[in-house]
Amino acid sequence: MTQLSPAGQSTSHPRRWVILAVLCLALLVVLLDNTVLNVAIPAITDSLGATTAEIQWTINAYSLVLAGLLLTTGSLADRFGRKRALLLGLVLFTGGSAIAALAQTPLQLILARGGMGIGAALLMPSTLAVLMQIFDEKERPKAIAAWSAVASLGFALGPVIGGTLLDHYWWGSVFVLNLPVGAIAITAIALLVPESKAPTSRRADVPGVLLSVVMSVGVVYGIISVPEHGWTSGQVLVPLAAGLAAGAGFIAWERRAAEPMLDLALFRSPRFTGAVASNALVAFAMGGSLFLFTQYLQFVLGYSPLEAGFRVMPLALSVLVVTPFSPRISARIGVPATIASGLTVVGAGLLALSFVTTDSGYGPTLLGLVLVGAGVGVAMPTSANALMGAIPRERAGIASGLTSTLQELGTSLGVAILGSVVAARFAAELPSFLPEGVERSVGLALQATGGVPEVVRDVRDAFVSGISTSLLCGAVAAVAAGALAWVLLRREGADRVNG
Repeated sequence: MTQLSPAGQSTSHPRRWVILAVLCLALLVVLLDNTVLNVAIPAITDSLGATTAEIQWTINAYSLVLAGLLLTTGSLADRFGRKRALLLGLVLFTGGSAIAALAQTPLQLILARGGMGIGAALLMPSTLAVLMQIFDEKERPKAIAAWSAVASLGFALGPVIGGTLLDHYWWGSVFVLNLPVGAIAITAIALLVPESKAPTSRRADVPGVLLSVVMSVGVVYGIISVPEHGWTSGQVLVPLAAGLAAGAGFIAWERRAAEPMLDLALFRSPRFTGAVASNALVAFAMGGSLFLFTQYLQFVLGYSPLEAGFRVMPLALSVLVVTPFSPRISARIGVPATIASGLTVVGAGLLALSFVTTDSGYGPTLLGLVLVGAGVGVAMPTSANALMGAIPRERAGIASGLTSTLQELGTSLGVAILGSVVAARFAAELPSFLPEGVERSVGLALQATGGVPEVVRDVRDAFVSGISTSLLCGAVAAVAAGALAWVLLRREGADRVNG
């Protein structure tokens, strides 16, 4: 259990930095899996004979299970033990990876990905919750900065590692990578991480659990179905309506439950609400904008998936360089100004990316990615520390689960909404003589050009126009997130002074 001082306050664990390294390793392997699979899709399609729908479910099975369970697993970790949650999550994730690597049919791969999603849902909130227990308030900002840097690194490293493996091995190698890392993490956590859980036992909130799962799965499934079916399709509207109805029921139930899974009183804190809302908006901006921007690197600038992955790396390197300075900046100018200024820099980076053209080359891309990385490195560690500092330590798991859920939702919304913006603009500016249906993707449109240089350029120009518009929307969302954090976090300070 976490050590306590005579005054009853938690003290830092003597092996806290080694434990942090282990937690970051566990987090990294989960986040890598979010992006590494994308570059393996063509190979999986060829090897398993998977249809488009099966490939879509290979991706969605993981996302839906993860999003649907994060609130529940965060709450369970607080109740039954965060170390137990970490170990169980790693066992499920590593075992699912082994099954996925050996899958002989699309169905086997889909089921394995679902099992990996359960493991990831147990892991993600527990890493931050354990961090909260082993570091005191003085060192916690540095620890969270390291945790945030690893989270950003996972986003950028996935395509690079996946592309490198696929250049030398079969598609299952992207899952085999998880096995030795998972084994090391399981051993290290079992030996090093202290157990911690909420000091008082709470009754299981079964209605809250069920409503939260239906809410998260319904909303996320509806959103990720948008690119394929459109906003007015029943396959989008029905799950969205079910998810929103369950969300309303969840809020109503949690307000009246004697021992709710999620204490809605947390949202009375401007600090908590500001950090949560700004994180979701940043996920919207980053997830939608940069996911689509990787297509620009491949279809317009002509890079291979591996080459495109390497050219996204400056974002991660910028995060790693800037993140250690975030606690110092926050101590000097304050939390609201640090988050607002960092997110403004993110917006400036997305704005710079929006000016790319068919002929602009990699230079403007490099500038934009460095700015985005620098802004993330300044803002996100401070935001995470503000969020976790606004909640009782014994509820760290559920708070981390809530944050991860909203980030997953923000990313899915970003891909769906900004993807719709790109699709609409792209379809409007395509040459009218191209066959019907090619507007569904830039790849299909380029194939339909027959290699005619003028038509190829027109298709690329149409795609760049859509990408530029979506990046502008992402820039606005990032700046709005900074403004929201500024207003709410300053209100928290004013409330403390007036109180």
